[in-house]
Amino acid sequence: MFNIFKRKLKEVQSDLVKPQENEPLVEEKKSLFSRFKEGLSKTKEKLARALAEVIEVDRLITQADLEELEESLILSDLGVETTFALLEPIKRDLSLGKNITSKELKNRLREGLLNLLVDPTRPFPPQGNPATLFFLGVNGVGKTTTIAKLAKNFKDGGYKVLMVAGDTFRAGAIEQLQRWGERVGVPVYAQKEGTDPASVIYQGLDKAIKEGFELVLIDTAGRLHTKYNLMEELKKMVRVIEKFIPQEGYENILVLDANTGQNAISQAESFFKAIPIHSVILTKMDGTAKGGVAFAISHKFKLPIRFIGLGEKPEDLLPFDKESFVKAILPE
Repeated sequence: MFNIFKRKLKEVQSDLVKPQENEPLVEEKKSLFSRFKEGLSKTKEKLARALAEVIEVDRLITQADLEELEESLILSDLGVETTFALLEPIKRDLSLGKNITSKELKNRLREGLLNLLVDPTRPFPPQGNPATLFFLGVNGVGKTTTIAKLAKNFKDGGYKVLMVAGDTFRAGAIEQLQRWGERVGVPVYAQKEGTDPASVIYQGLDKAIKEGFELVLIDTAGRLHTKYNLMEELKKMVRVIEKFIPQEGYENILVLDANTGQNAISQAESFFKAIPIHSVILTKMDGTAKGGVAFAISHKFKLPIRFIGLGEKPEDLLPFDKESFVKAILPE
């Protein structure tokens, strides 16, 4: 998994530049592509239907073809804004009288889709002491499960990990995270249900610093993105984090369910208004044909996608690689 969970990440990456040691990275790329190809089959089928009429036979593309493709891509969960950004350069060239074959169109679509996906610019995990990951999202997106999977993967990679049960609102949420903690062998800091979540985060981070934890993962209550008071509560939690951790030392991660398609855009917009979002995790990608929303989210909000969920097990939460992703879903 690209050594993302290994503590000596810099040393590993340094070693990988040596010609004689490039093969492991190539094998990891191949393995990740295979997992993407298998897990994203529904999205690929939907995108294939959208492109079939245009790129199935090698011929010259017309404006009518692009209009048809535009409509199909919008309906394939790329959305209006992202589809326009993808096709506008091609439309412009065609209007200037340039000949574009369907084969060339496919190549340009591949390049365009890659460009829509934003590359991370921040180290991951962030360079905090401890590094802190703050998770947010609406109810039912798989946030708590995702946190537990990441905690296990980082623990297996050598990190001393603490999970903090910041969801004190939902009945059973604390117990759910504690059960996951027992299952994956990662301690959980929690207080009783109904406690101010900002207080839980304060004491959890205080514990992490005193006891030498290297990585803290904070769960929060799933909240309707339309509820003002709940969004204000998020701001308070972030202010508490910033009392302990500098901005470069923590990352706010928005967890989205890929099944919601374009509704994920409105969720992201509301959370963005409340606090800075640094990255996204897309869950349940294996069970949906709406994986095209990854392009819309990354492009519209200029956010990197850190991981995608392609199954129930911890090893099914995979680090996102845009080359493997585009290759896996673009019809051959």
